[in-house]
Amino acid sequence: MAVTYKKLFHMLIDRNMTPAQLQQEAGYSANISTRLRRDYYVSLESVEKICRVLNCKVDDIVDFIPDNPEKEQ
Repeated sequence: MAVTYKKLFHMLIDRNMTPAQLQQEAGYSANISTRLRRDYYVSLESVEKICRVLNCKVDDIVDFIPDNPEKEQ
């Protein structure tokens, strides 16, 4: 199963916040920012930091995509 953070980046646009500002406020590394942009897995700890800053839930910023959608149905 793959993951995407498109909802996170849409939320940042809606809140007029840059990824760099989020990184600074949440206190995670530039490596995590890169992983988010590339839709790579990040730790739950990092996701929790983001959710605290944005006052949102995990499903507000993360979507899980099945590797083979036909098998999931």
